[in-house]
Amino acid sequence: MGGIPRIGVKSYDDVVIVSCVRTPLCKANKGHFKDTKHEHLLATVLKAVIQRAGLDPWMVQDIVVGNVCPPMGGATMARMGMLAAGFPESVPVMTTNRQCSSGLSATMQIASAIRDGTIDIGIGAGVESMTSFYANRGMTVDQYDQEMLKVPNVADCLLPMGLTSENVASDFSVSRQSQDMFAAESHRRAAYAQEHGHFDAEIVPVTTKIKDANGNESEITVTKDDGIRASTTFEILSRLKPVFKEGGTTTAGNSSQLTDGAAATLMMKRSKAIELGLPILARIITYAAVGVPPRIMGVGPAVAIPAAAKKAGISVSDIEVFELNEAFASQAVYCIEKLGIDKERVNPKGGAIAIGHPLGCTGARQIPSLIYELIRTGKRVGATSMCMGSGMGMCAIFERE
Repeated sequence: MGGIPRIGVKSYDDVVIVSCVRTPLCKANKGHFKDTKHEHLLATVLKAVIQRAGLDPWMVQDIVVGNVCPPMGGATMARMGMLAAGFPESVPVMTTNRQCSSGLSATMQIASAIRDGTIDIGIGAGVESMTSFYANRGMTVDQYDQEMLKVPNVADCLLPMGLTSENVASDFSVSRQSQDMFAAESHRRAAYAQEHGHFDAEIVPVTTKIKDANGNESEITVTKDDGIRASTTFEILSRLKPVFKEGGTTTAGNSSQLTDGAAATLMMKRSKAIELGLPILARIITYAAVGVPPRIMGVGPAVAIPAAAKKAGISVSDIEVFELNEAFASQAVYCIEKLGIDKERVNPKGGAIAIGHPLGCTGARQIPSLIYELIRTGKRVGATSMCMGSGMGMCAIFERE
């Protein structure tokens, strides 16, 4: 079935993207999706990604959904969502959890199945309701094997993510000033992009129901991300207190927002897209997943991005647009500086500090954000990357058609 595609060299065996969408991202617990379930968000993007391509849902041969928080691994939720979206019972679905890269991992799993000939057409997706997660908190430390927790790097897997941010800031001398400046710029870019319609092509509206303080329910249609704060400034952020460590540098303002949302990408071989007369937006080149020390999990992209670039036969400097998940400003600043990336190429529409980080959805959300930015700006090569809880990183490389 051939090896890794080369940039600039098209093949009938290329895995191409013919449609990709996301919902707006909304603040957990208090945003427009606070009363919306995982399966509703998922059904919305699965239905929209097919409709945009004009493809019969019966032609889809597999769906993989990335998620982190739902009970039972989200398997029942995913099945409910795809059936509600109008897919026939004959179409299978599964879920996958690789922490914050779950949505990207789901997409790459489908891409690999298409590339090796197991299926012709598939959908990779991601969904997360952080609202639901915090209403049903998971395991406590006491529920893990206490003997295993005596091993330092095993215990580090349970470190609160905010402390891993502090470790990155401390180990690599990432200043509070640089973190707050980065966070303010994320909001500025996102607010500009929202005001000028740069998110419009990637977002599918969500009609849902919301309850007011008295429990009264009303129907709303959500069309925009609701976590972006245009009024955010460095001065405002610099006054916030650290939340994870006394004397630390990680604050609520320079960390990603807890968020609800979903996204989906429809893929097939180039030959199949040509046969069906479908528009090709981009193609998937390759990806890399790596492991890093759990206590500094945020450095993952600094390892994953070069690994993916090497597989693609390019240098990091050849990548024109990066969708780098801003789990924390500390790790994002470190990764950008470590790799010597031009800051103007990173998150030109802002990132998770402004838009939000719905764990299992983020890797899937970054794909339409990247693809439509490449299309809008006429750039060709882009990458999505993120760090992952418990110490990992992932990166995927795409080429605009």
